[in-house]
Amino acid sequence: MTVGRRFRQQLTRSIWITAAAITSVGLAFAQQTESLEQQLQQLKKQYDETARTLEQRIAALEQQIEKQKEKQAAEKPKEGSVSAVELAAEQAQKAVLGKSDQAGAKFQGQLASEPRYDFLREADQKIEKLQQQVGGFEFHGYFRSGYGVNGAGGQQVAFQAPGADAKYRLGNETETYGELIFVDNWVNPDHGSDKAWMKTEFMVEANTSNSASYANFRGGAGNDQFRLREAFIQAGNIFESQPNAKFWAGERYYRRQHIEIDDFYPLDMSGYGAGVEDLNVRVGKLAVAYLAGARPDILTQNGYLAKNNVDLRLYDVKGPGGLWGAWFNFATSKGGETSSGTKIPTTNGYAIGLKHQRLEWHGGYHVFSFQYGTGAASNFSSSIDDPTPYLHSSARLLATEQVLFQPNDKFAIMPIVIYQRVKDGNPQHGWNQWVSFGARPEIFFTKYLSLAMEGGFDHTHLRGQYDGWLRKFTIAPQIGAGRKFFSRPVLRAFLTYANWSDGLRGFVGGVPYLKRSSGLTYGVQAETWF
Repeated sequence: MTVGRRFRQQLTRSIWITAAAITSVGLAFAQQTESLEQQLQQLKKQYDETARTLEQRIAALEQQIEKQKEKQAAEKPKEGSVSAVELAAEQAQKAVLGKSDQAGAKFQGQLASEPRYDFLREADQKIEKLQQQVGGFEFHGYFRSGYGVNGAGGQQVAFQAPGADAKYRLGNETETYGELIFVDNWVNPDHGSDKAWMKTEFMVEANTSNSASYANFRGGAGNDQFRLREAFIQAGNIFESQPNAKFWAGERYYRRQHIEIDDFYPLDMSGYGAGVEDLNVRVGKLAVAYLAGARPDILTQNGYLAKNNVDLRLYDVKGPGGLWGAWFNFATSKGGETSSGTKIPTTNGYAIGLKHQRLEWHGGYHVFSFQYGTGAASNFSSSIDDPTPYLHSSARLLATEQVLFQPNDKFAIMPIVIYQRVKDGNPQHGWNQWVSFGARPEIFFTKYLSLAMEGGFDHTHLRGQYDGWLRKFTIAPQIGAGRKFFSRPVLRAFLTYANWSDGLRGFVGGVPYLKRSSGLTYGVQAETWF
């Protein structure tokens, strides 16, 4: 077998390896990010091996050709004669440079172009493009999942007081819940300070009742639920005078305020709209947004009942004891008449708020907030409450305080306090009052083993309906990813006990505890965010 023939065969195998590698690049776009990155590493390894093999073979062939030339020079061949080795070398050079008619004809129909060294360069370019796409794409999310049993032997139930907008969550969550967030940075993915950037964000929320891994029950009871919670575009560094300003439009979670241990949102204006954030106004930052929502179950001559909000926020204002912020919202809902003749009045309202926070405080933070709202703005949300003739007189007052204290890597605790008063505007109804305070301490034995405990107390009152207290306590040994309060992922087993006053009998614990004033649940849970 001649050197040229061997080289062409070897080159053929190398080309097929490279072609397979290029094919794998195309297939990688259809995989999830983790699989895509693994295939990228495999492709780079194949590429390096192929290039190294070709270089070694070409170098060996060149050495053989050089030796033959020296031998021929020594033998002084006749003028005009051409050796077989020189012919092989010429053919090899043509094949490598893509000039061989024989090579092109041989592989025509099998490859998209002639077999040449350009394949390696093209693969390199595709690898670089793939790396850019991987770098610009982000995948984030949150989920919790597990299963529990109540003391009566049935499925786990949650202990929450009537009239309370949240419950203490450790060992008291009865669902599988997840949020999957997909972000693509289309322009300036590194958010370089001297360039404009643009990204898209898309989030799907899902939850199940933990009844079955494939829920398909009669009437839809316990079936899985999916919702589109975010779909928006955001752009920044558009104006040189405001390089940190961020413009957005679409549907999104909008600057929510959250208390971790009872999963309560004192302020949640999430919805549909547009706005700008992080405008530099010297004393601090400013955010302006238009947010709206509608009730497709309420139809008037004006269409579906809608609510429009103008949201203004001043924040990151340096002041005594930390950072301060203020919030103002104006809301309006156009009324009308339904097909059944029900008249819905037009309702306006406003809300104001004040927030103080220390973001670096004894290994954690401290946040205090105060809010007051009336009419259509009294729910501190872009959603619409059930319309009544008294909605314009509705009001809400809410004060919250939360602290995360972690002096070392062995102990952390989060205490919270909530005070809320709500009235629906009906002069015959009184105020619905909710007072809550509790704490979750955590003890870290090692980097991975910890013990979490949570105690919470809620007192609720609505004249003529209920008046009483609920106490809940949970102990949960954990396997976690670190020694911090928010270290995740975490695996936990839990035991939860709750009791409540006679004034709440029949309102807490569902069917298993309908006629009781105490209850017990136990189970397992996993939780993480990324």
